Amino acid sequence: MSRFLSWEAQRLAPYTPGEQPQDQQYIKLNTNESPFPPSPKAVEAVRGVEAEKLYLYSDPLCTGLNRALAKRYGLKPENVISGNGSDEILGFAFRAFCGTGTGVAYADITYGFYQAQAALFGLEALVVPLREDFSLNVEDYMEFPGTIVLANPNAPTGMMVPPSEIRRLLEKNPARLVIVDEAYVDFGGESCVPLIPEYDNLLVVHTMSKSRSLAGGRIGYALGSAELIADLNRVKYSFNPYNVNRLSLAAGTAAAEDEAYFQSCCAAVRETRAWTVNALEKLGFSVLPSLANFVFAKSDRLSGGELYGRLKENGILVRWFDKDRIRDYLRITIGSRAQMEALVEKLTELLEK
Repeated sequence: MSRFLSWEAQRLAPYTPGEQPQDQQYIKLNTNESPFPPSPKAVEAVRGVEAEKLYLYSDPLCTGLNRALAKRYGLKPENVISGNGSDEILGFAFRAFCGTGTGVAYADITYGFYQAQAALFGLEALVVPLREDFSLNVEDYMEFPGTIVLANPNAPTGMMVPPSEIRRLLEKNPARLVIVDEAYVDFGGESCVPLIPEYDNLLVVHTMSKSRSLAGGRIGYALGSAELIADLNRVKYSFNPYNVNRLSLAAGTAAAEDEAYFQSCCAAVRETRAWTVNALEKLGFSVLPSLANFVFAKSDRLSGGELYGRLKENGILVRWFDKDRIRDYLRITIGSRAQMEALVEKLTELLEK
């Protein structure tokens, strides 16, 4: 670090992204990307007239995208804010709804960006351990007075809390905000979006990186009461008004409107996930019940770190977290059926050795 780095910046806990190799061909099952290309309608939208308008700023209101999302979820445009990936939306939320006198609570095993944001904004954070079986019990959050952030389904476990339990949190303390990060909900989970008209203390965050096949487009959004969205826009316009570029706006709008393609891709991931879980269990793996586009699994024959290293040597990338409680687990993205068959074949070979 340089001698100019501030004391506040030295205290940061940066998030570590999954590997994105550019110089070697891998079967890439480490960052929960979709195995499918974007909707053909999204691709066509990017190739169209918007590409010729890149000399102009994008629409700061994200009008077309927000309208398409509002229609899809049965809400109004004022209930939607779009951003440069859901990470930016989460950053807006941490800045808007946490601060002096209002801390944040999240699980000990969850998306690492929450810890990074808490450090960035200097927030008091309560880290709540998951139960022994990696389930999240809302009772552990009931008395916390600040903002609660839940990844649901959780990452990296893939496990989910039903909306009925989220409802209990919302009703326990209406003066407390609950942020539900539903990045993976489209792969079999039950969304909390239908609760939004009932509760003004609920914010639901989504991304187009997973189920909409637009990880490279960096499009995220939040759904909530008009007042919550106005609060987020207050932060947005204090930071980056033109936060979603023209091409992403066009692609995201088209993707949001292509429901048939979206449903087809999600169904294919669910089918391949079921096949993968069955195949891994036949190899002796313990696999947590996942409703995401990944599985969290461990073998009692090789450690997580050893399996990760050997798979990488053989051209297959998975995600391994060198952390307490989950050190023996691998998070494995659900790719195409051919990719998962190649993974199982290589795991069979490694375990036989």
